[in-house]
Amino acid sequence: MLTFALRRILISIPTLLVISLAIFLLLELAPGDPMSQVPLTVPDEVKQRMREALGMGEPIPVRYGKWLLQFFWVEPLNLIDHWFGTTFAAGEQRILSWQTRSPVMEIVAQRMPQTLWVVGMSYVVGVLIALPIGIYSAYRQYSVFDQAGTFVSMIGYSVPPFFSGVLVIVIFSIQLQWFPSVYDTTHVVDSWDSFVVQLRQMIMPVMVLALQTTAQISRFMRASMLDNLGQDYVRTARAKGMSEAVVVLRHVLRNSMIPVVTVIALGVPGIFGGAIITEQVFKVNGIGQLLITAIQGADLPMVQTLTFIFAVLIVGFNLLADILYGLLDPRIRYD
Repeated sequence: MLTFALRRILISIPTLLVISLAIFLLLELAPGDPMSQVPLTVPDEVKQRMREALGMGEPIPVRYGKWLLQFFWVEPLNLIDHWFGTTFAAGEQRILSWQTRSPVMEIVAQRMPQTLWVVGMSYVVGVLIALPIGIYSAYRQYSVFDQAGTFVSMIGYSVPPFFSGVLVIVIFSIQLQWFPSVYDTTHVVDSWDSFVVQLRQMIMPVMVLALQTTAQISRFMRASMLDNLGQDYVRTARAKGMSEAVVVLRHVLRNSMIPVVTVIALGVPGIFGGAIITEQVFKVNGIGQLLITAIQGADLPMVQTLTFIFAVLIVGFNLLADILYGLLDPRIRYD
């Protein structure tokens, strides 16, 4: 297992380099100028000096090399300095946002807690609801519960978050007035009452995102369970006198989780990217809304950094899913 993990990590390095080069070149070719928001009264020579101050006057290979160095070395060290008060990267040049002239990674670090509160919690809630629904739906195939689960899953697949988000705002915030319609990003949790307020404002965006997660994973869980319930080893286990709970939860569930683990692992970076619309609807000041703002303002350093962060998450969770295969199924050997 260790050899396989090390081999996959080594393979991931050139993969990430190719992805980073593709992202950098594609965004460099995209239309947009950091001086587009500068007033027209500013002379052209001043704009040119401002472009050079932002690093726009250097060749593309030089800028790409500096961006890689800043992303993998300078920015992590500066974040360590910021969190722990050390001086590992004093004086190093950082990736600056064209819009705010602030370090990109510091802005991302400020927005990340809001995204983790809402998006991370919605994914955890969606997975915890989806797994038992998929297991019981497969075990009681074509029952009333299975039919209801299929109906709810189809709704979760069909209804886009920009519609379901507005719908729950109209019902639960405007009509019933149970929850606030806008997420207050300035709210600080420092007591039990403030924690309750945080939960109330999280319920609607978490509910919208968890619906899609539950719909997807429950269908995969149901299909995987049905494939394994008809296998010979299940009949053999029942013939040996094992209880139904042991057969289903110990044997069938463990084998059924192997393909589902891939869906869960690969869905983690996807849920961060897919929450962009939900963050816009509920005014959650997270990295999804940050990406939309950066695209609208032609802030290439911010867009490049956020896009590459999503790519790193995808590659990392692919590796995690492959490692979990061997833990779930002892028949799988990597060494």
